[in-house]
Amino acid sequence: MKASAVLLQNLEPAQRQAAIAALPRELAQAFDTALPLQAQPLRQRQTGQTLAILEQLGCDEETLAAAVRFDTWQAAGSERGTPWPAELSATQRRLLDGQLAAERVWTLHAERSPGSGVEGLRRLLLAIIGDLRVVFILLARQLARLRAAGSLPEAERRALAALCVDIHAPLANRLGIGQLKWELEDLAFSFLQPATYRRIARLLDEGRAEREAFIKRCLSELGRALDKAGIRADLAGRPKHVYSIWRKMQRKGLEFSELFDIRAVRVLVDDIPACYAALGVVHGVWMHVPKEFDDYIARPKGNGYRSLHTAVAGPLGKTLEVQIRTHEMHQANELGVASHWRYKEGGGGDAAFEAKIAWMRKLLEARGDGEGDDAALLAGFRTELLEDRVYLLTPRGDVFDLPAGASVLDFAYHVHTDVGHRCRGAKVNGRIVPLGFQPQTGDRIEILTAKQAEPRRDWLSAQSGYLNTHRAREKVRAWFRRTDLATNLAAGQAILDRELRRVGMLQAGVEDLHTRFNLKSHEDLLVALALGETSAGQVARVLHESLAPTPASAAPASAGPTQPPLPTDAFCIEGVGNLLSSLAGCCQPLPGDPVRGYITRGRGISVHRADCKALSRLTQREPDRVIEVSWGARNARSYLVDVLVRGYDRKDLLKDVGSAIANAGAHVAASATRSLPKSAEVDMRFSLRVRDFGQLSDLLVRLDALPGVLEARRLADGF
Repeated sequence: MKASAVLLQNLEPAQRQAAIAALPRELAQAFDTALPLQAQPLRQRQTGQTLAILEQLGCDEETLAAAVRFDTWQAAGSERGTPWPAELSATQRRLLDGQLAAERVWTLHAERSPGSGVEGLRRLLLAIIGDLRVVFILLARQLARLRAAGSLPEAERRALAALCVDIHAPLANRLGIGQLKWELEDLAFSFLQPATYRRIARLLDEGRAEREAFIKRCLSELGRALDKAGIRADLAGRPKHVYSIWRKMQRKGLEFSELFDIRAVRVLVDDIPACYAALGVVHGVWMHVPKEFDDYIARPKGNGYRSLHTAVAGPLGKTLEVQIRTHEMHQANELGVASHWRYKEGGGGDAAFEAKIAWMRKLLEARGDGEGDDAALLAGFRTELLEDRVYLLTPRGDVFDLPAGASVLDFAYHVHTDVGHRCRGAKVNGRIVPLGFQPQTGDRIEILTAKQAEPRRDWLSAQSGYLNTHRAREKVRAWFRRTDLATNLAAGQAILDRELRRVGMLQAGVEDLHTRFNLKSHEDLLVALALGETSAGQVARVLHESLAPTPASAAPASAGPTQPPLPTDAFCIEGVGNLLSSLAGCCQPLPGDPVRGYITRGRGISVHRADCKALSRLTQREPDRVIEVSWGARNARSYLVDVLVRGYDRKDLLKDVGSAIANAGAHVAASATRSLPKSAEVDMRFSLRVRDFGQLSDLLVRLDALPGVLEARRLADGF
């Protein structure tokens, strides 16, 4: 930096202006707008300390400028929604938006229910800040506030300390910023448990000079022994802090005098053989304390942490902890490869979240290596670590994380199985939404429940969009498995009949269809349909495949006069070739439908569905004109099919139906709508172009799932 940020707070006005002029442009502009802070000495000092800490971390000018601007914005009493100055860069806006989003997390922390977990809040914070440099600002500002918290009322002081313990200190630990972590923890501990803090601090102070002399003596003795053994090593004492000492006393049930690592040294060597050689030297110089040795090199911790830990009786018989590792291991541990924070905090985490933390720690280590490296890491953070989960809030402020794309009904089941079973609606940020609505990170969700648990079977349909997580679907299936067999059989039969009617296949035989799904009986198929383990669309598609005749021969067919040209291998026509062919308009067969041909007078072969009523009448009059045909190997065209959609005559129904058709990839060739005033219903008929039966089946499911739609089915007898 061209000028120290903290010094600006102690200069006379004229000197301050000269110093500001020497700063980089971005930072100078921020300081120029921050001059009103002079009227608030405490806030001014905290801003200066925040900047000094950020400088120690090696943060860039944009980060410092964003910290100053946000403090200025808060000092002016601005509220959420106040626009940022128009001249700010996109980066500055992102850094400011991240700090503003973090304020919401602080509010949620203050409003959280007693005893609720805070890991969700830490995840929420990292999900919404947008730029990881915001975390540096938040940590620096929190440390500056804690340093000045002694003058605050006790309630405010304790609230600030609790926020630090729950959010800031764990994040500093995960980032590997030891100098911030220790001070944050110690300051917060001194405010939350002042008597305990003073007792441990007094014990440390009483022996500090003696302990430092002891460590110096140990380093000297060990250094000489390692040199004599020809082992090149870097030695250093490892300081202990009040909070970490207290936590270890609590975790192991020890008194202060029983702690081995109050006096500790760390040995860094070049390779793994040197680690074990150094261990032999340590045990040769001092006597090993039984049961106080851990080999995390041969048996790394589950989080990948590697090091040798041993305790010995050092000079004068005083216990001493020695950690031995290679420089590479030490670097890996500090970068997060070993996820040191996990075993310290006793917590785990999913792979995506740990990857984000690892990238954040790597960016921290890259500070000072060059702007190009920082830019590359920032780009990687934004593009490679796209959030694959959403972090959602309950009305009480508890945070739950679900896979991206989860619905509010998924959220209800994630909160509690009974909440999901009784769910009848939801509000997102105070607005009522459908059960299939997909909330975004930071949304507050209120689940509206009924007294009785009554899940619906259509929740299990993947096309309906109600449930998008496997966990929630399994909970619904478990509910219906507990119902009696007769109920499941009836429900499965109703689902099957509805689908067959919808796609115009009511006459098809389904008694042996269960064999295509490797099920023992038709009843098993009905139960699978009732439980959502097999979809009705799958059954209809398999039924089409099983009923379609096997091609007997391949003869080219020409295009019919009333349809778009058919490919030469669109049909296999038994016993004839080079005939004109066309799809019958009365039944509009689709690829996969069982079909038969009728030899017309002068118009070639007219291809009908096998169950077409018009074909049945023609067969009775002229059976000799009916021939066997089947679909060819290739169907590279679209086919006309008529569809009926009936529903309540509500606003935007036609718009929603049109969107569903477009999203399914179908095209409207013709349409007609008829209102039924007496029943407040509307009939909509569409002539659609689709690729095949599968596309039609998916489209009908989408249409049937629209709000207000009573039925959506294929018309067997034309438009």
